[in-house]
Amino acid sequence: MLIVPVKEGENIERSLKRYKQKFIKTGAKRQLNARKQFNKPSVTRRALVQKAQYVQRLRDAENN
Repeated sequence: MLIVPVKEGENIERSLKRYKQKFIKTGAKRQLNARKQFNKPSVTRRALVQKAQYVQRLRDAENN
């Protein structure tokens, strides 16, 4: 559970912005999205390999 202390006299928008940043930085959003639907391990692995291939192509293009 994320807790963001609100200082006295602080604008609610500012504290909401701090909450959103903390929500993103802790990985809670990524975890919620991952739990929405089950992905088979092979699909997850394939996505990682495809990402690695994409990054490698970018690095190769940059070197040439």
